[in-house]
Amino acid sequence: MKNSWQLYVLFSLPLLYIIVFHYVPMYGATIAFKNFNPVQGILGSDWIGLDHFERFFKSHEFLRVIKNTLILSFYQLIAGFPFPILLALSLNYVSKKRFKKTVQMVSYAPHFISVVVMVGIILVFLEPRGPINSLLTLVGMEPIHFMGNASYFKSIYVWSGIWQSVGFGCIIYLAALSSVSPALHEAAIIDGASKLQRIWHIDIPGILPITIILLILDMGNILNIGFEKALLLQNPLNLRSSEIIDTYVYKVGLVSAVPNYSYAAAIGLFKSIIGLILIYSVNRFSKKIGQESLW
Repeated sequence: MKNSWQLYVLFSLPLLYIIVFHYVPMYGATIAFKNFNPVQGILGSDWIGLDHFERFFKSHEFLRVIKNTLILSFYQLIAGFPFPILLALSLNYVSKKRFKKTVQMVSYAPHFISVVVMVGIILVFLEPRGPINSLLTLVGMEPIHFMGNASYFKSIYVWSGIWQSVGFGCIIYLAALSSVSPALHEAAIIDGASKLQRIWHIDIPGILPITIILLILDMGNILNIGFEKALLLQNPLNLRSSEIIDTYVYKVGLVSAVPNYSYAAAIGLFKSIIGLILIYSVNRFSKKIGQESLW
């Protein structure tokens, strides 16, 4: 440690961030088991055990909120996970560097757009008199009220997210592809392998470990699908599809006339426990089939 003190100083900054903003707040999770009163504080509030969890499980909102969250999460995972891989594999075989860099820049740029601006763009494009409906009218179709129809919400949320994040995810896989030995490709070309055969037998096995790790991490965050974007896209007309755990916790814990901090904390803790179970299960399954794992 004495010889490498500079590295430990650099490491101390993110470690301090994790301790202050991730570990210390865990103490506040105890209010999920109490009838929290801000005047009495966490220690002075009455202990009521699992009452808030039972209340959530028995509420008429439970099934709707869980269903919307799970459908949106798995839709986002299944639809969005392959695209960065496909883009990285495609760019890896582009010979013209200028074209490759242009595609990378254009696909990566949306990642820097803030959620608020992103939602603003979506609403402008999909409004009844927006560009999309103008094109539909030109080809003889009736305008569609996209944001007023609950059945469109999940697709709008997921595919706009894919457009925004595909370039960022692609960089990770391009870095993994750069570690694949060129000698393998040279030997495959000599043996007469096509590009598709090289992708299937060399590139995909080469990036499989990092793919498995990212999939495990995504499963752990399966219920954390983005509170801000869901809330900003939400309106009374699409509420039956857009109400997820995070927006429900926000409304119960902060927006309601009588905020219930303990009830909101119980719902948030329930979500975290489900995420822990998922990441542990997927990690264990990955180890059983002989693939990479987090631990």
